[in-house]
Amino acid sequence: MRLILGSGSARRRDLLAQIGVVPDEILAADIDETPGAGELPRPYVERMARQKAQAIATDDLLLTADTVVSLGRRILGKPADRAEATKFLSQLSGRRHRVTTSVCLRHGDLLRQKTVQSRVRFKRLSDLETTAYLNSGEWLGKAGGYAIQGIGAAFVPEISGSYTAIVGLPLTETAGLLESFGYPLPYDGPSA
Repeated sequence: MRLILGSGSARRRDLLAQIGVVPDEILAADIDETPGAGELPRPYVERMARQKAQAIATDDLLLTADTVVSLGRRILGKPADRAEATKFLSQLSGRRHRVTTSVCLRHGDLLRQKTVQSRVRFKRLSDLETTAYLNSGEWLGKAGGYAIQGIGAAFVPEISGSYTAIVGLPLTETAGLLESFGYPLPYDGPSA
């Protein structure tokens, strides 16, 4: 069974490798990721994951995902520039926020989806820490403007939920979805 990863994210590819899964092909979906007016974070991220799954034409097993950082009802997407990244880090500083990741697995017309919400607490950031982080460039292309798997880990004293979902792909749920479609996982035993 061939597996297509419908994401250009190196983080998602690396996370799959942690559980011994190597996609046969990587195809990133090209969709409009603009939240709808008044759209809440969880429905938004679920819609994005589904739309990515529906946008890629394949007869193979297709895995897509989306991750969003939110403060209350506000979605903090991928910052457009340094000024927006600065704003996001300022808003996150000293506060708790949610990270929601939704993953879809599609084969033909059958689509299954799982969503995981985690809570993250940021320490209060000094101006020096914020500037150094922005200078690192790590915030580029990251939901909420930070990467917990990189330098941003120094800002996070506490999480509640799934670390891998915060990085971008909840591995327990993803493995369960793969198994539900009959995809052989390396740790499934001698028959795998």
